[in-house]
Amino acid sequence: MKKKTACFLVLILMLSVALVGCGGSSKVKSDAKDNQAVTTIKVGHVLAPDHPYTLGLKKFAELMDKKTNGKVKVNVFHSSQLGNERDMIEALQLGTQQMALVSTAPLASFTKQFLVFDLPFMFDNYQGAYKVLDGEIGKSLLKTLESQGIVGLNYWENGYRHVTNSKRPINKPEDLAGLKIRLMENPIHMDTFKAMGANPLPMAFGELFTALQQGTIDAQENPVPIIWTSRFYEVQKYGSLTGHFYAAAPLLVSQKFYQGLPADQQKALMEAANEARDYERQLLAEQNKDFISKLKEKGMQILEVDKAPFKAAVQSVWKQYESTIGKDLIDKVLNGQK
Repeated sequence: MKKKTACFLVLILMLSVALVGCGGSSKVKSDAKDNQAVTTIKVGHVLAPDHPYTLGLKKFAELMDKKTNGKVKVNVFHSSQLGNERDMIEALQLGTQQMALVSTAPLASFTKQFLVFDLPFMFDNYQGAYKVLDGEIGKSLLKTLESQGIVGLNYWENGYRHVTNSKRPINKPEDLAGLKIRLMENPIHMDTFKAMGANPLPMAFGELFTALQQGTIDAQENPVPIIWTSRFYEVQKYGSLTGHFYAAAPLLVSQKFYQGLPADQQKALMEAANEARDYERQLLAEQNKDFISKLKEKGMQILEVDKAPFKAAVQSVWKQYESTIGKDLIDKVLNGQK
């Protein structure tokens, strides 16, 4: 009897252990499933934490959280924390970074057609730029990135680029003669300033402030919000509102990552990108006026210039790149603004 009772107790104990084991296994699987349900996106850019890029991407993060019921979390990395623009573009190709907000200039190294946006004085106003970028022309250029392992979502904005320097007022192209000016690594940008007599030097944005501070270079060119948020007024005395390039900013996602998302999250990504783009553009427009006033308060001399002589000085650049970009595409962009 005692033997039977002992056997019965052992049997009950074995069943209890088995049930607990099954319950524990189920809980582990459930936990793993819950962990897999949350997707994290790292999105980077090279500008300051208070630039419209950062604020727009934070809005994008809020929208993604809301549209996916918390299933997609977006972490924003500013100030080249994930590398310079070329580094991030290559990381998207490899699938080691999910998203990046970059300028069109470095994309020309991956597909030549993006050079069309870098022709000097291509866009006369913001409305014309939006018509081209948000329409079929802009979308077709973004599609050319798919062969490079990248999906282009849309175009955000950095705005019109202007010249600042530490040497003298720039009122006409001849005033640029001999100035060492930092530019992005883009052939059209380089040739544009060569045509105006400057000495262009390519340099990563993260190195720019120190180079200006140490006098390695004399000048730089960027939109007003960058000039302000990067505190260039501390190392540059003169600013000229030349508006020589309009800087669009494509929001890119790794094709490998994008294709791994379920359809509803892909849809949410595009919707959030468009809503955040509109928010970022409006924010930049508001800051342009505000920051010009603040730059003046900090002692920078801000000069309004007649753009006609600058346009005339760079016509050779248009002719030089016509065959590379394609006259048909150039005409499409010009006509698409009307």
